Amino acid sequence: MNGFNFHRAYSIARKEVMHILRDPFTLTLALGLPVMLVTFFGYAIDYEVRNIRLAVSDRDNGPAARRLKEVFSSSGYFRLVEPGPAGPVEMLDSGRAAAAVFIEPDFSKKIKGGGQAQAQFVLDGSDNSKAAAITGYLPGIQRAAQAKLAAQTIKEPFSAETRFLYNPELNSRWFIVPGLAAIIIGLLAILLTALNVAREWENGSMELLLSTPVRPLEIITGKLAPYGALVLAGVFFVYLVSRLVFGVPFEGSHLLYLAACLLFVTAALSQGLLISVITRQQQVAMQFSMITGLLPSMLLSGFIFPVESMPAFFQYLTMLLPPRWFMAAARGITLKGADLAELAVPFLALGLLSAGMLALAIKKFKTDLE
Repeated sequence: MNGFNFHRAYSIARKEVMHILRDPFTLTLALGLPVMLVTFFGYAIDYEVRNIRLAVSDRDNGPAARRLKEVFSSSGYFRLVEPGPAGPVEMLDSGRAAAAVFIEPDFSKKIKGGGQAQAQFVLDGSDNSKAAAITGYLPGIQRAAQAKLAAQTIKEPFSAETRFLYNPELNSRWFIVPGLAAIIIGLLAILLTALNVAREWENGSMELLLSTPVRPLEIITGKLAPYGALVLAGVFFVYLVSRLVFGVPFEGSHLLYLAACLLFVTAALSQGLLISVITRQQQVAMQFSMITGLLPSMLLSGFIFPVESMPAFFQYLTMLLPPRWFMAAARGITLKGADLAELAVPFLALGLLSAGMLALAIKKFKTDLE
């Protein structure tokens, strides 16, 4: 009676498994929702800005001006639109164009004569993220234009070539999908535990369960284990989607990735248990889960904004969030093929946070029940 009894914990876990199998909503939520959300947002979220409406004011209409416009249109990023009587500036003001290029009247003549010709590029800076992406395209556009407009090829004394490691095509989905999977899996683990345990409190079945010889630690183990296995099954389906649908490479160790998932899921399940003990109501538990699970994962984990660019206070704050470390481990294993030595800090942080969260949940559970 005084020690931990695996048979009693197994009985609780078996009861939870039977409850899950009889509840199609829970199964759909755990297995179908991650696949659906990763697929949907994997296509929807794209850091590459394309189909940029570019208003062109061509006051030259010469061959060089046409070649310059071809450089923009053939880049795959810009879509040329004629300003008409409204003019490029009014199109920028109304939002019908995101950028404009002004070609001077003697552009082709100056190019042919070997002189210096000018074309002004104007950009709408009201959306700073979009403006930053467009600005990043300009050096490549400028080099392509110089090569196409130059009357003669000038041999440079040296050439510089840029190569991108781990993601040579700069495919944003290779970066997005592993991080998106971390957010969805973590939120799902928190929600499943918080809602189901809170329902036990609302129905009064938790008090009935505590009147049996089963101890609180055995209840916690029996309840968390099935949902942990269910969430890991969701991880497997998300892995299949990322590989088969989005073509995300996997360069590292699957066992190392599984270990990172176990640590992260343990922290998320413990957080859900802690929320259920504090709130004891499903509606309140759901609200707390969304606030503490979704928002920090989206904004402070490095999924959208790099942690290194945040103010110092928030950089230290993210150290207390398991999604930040799991995000680093998942991307490092998936894209870089990093080993345990290279990911020692994320794994150590995940282990400490998982153990701390689990200990806090167990202590709060025992305090309220014993």
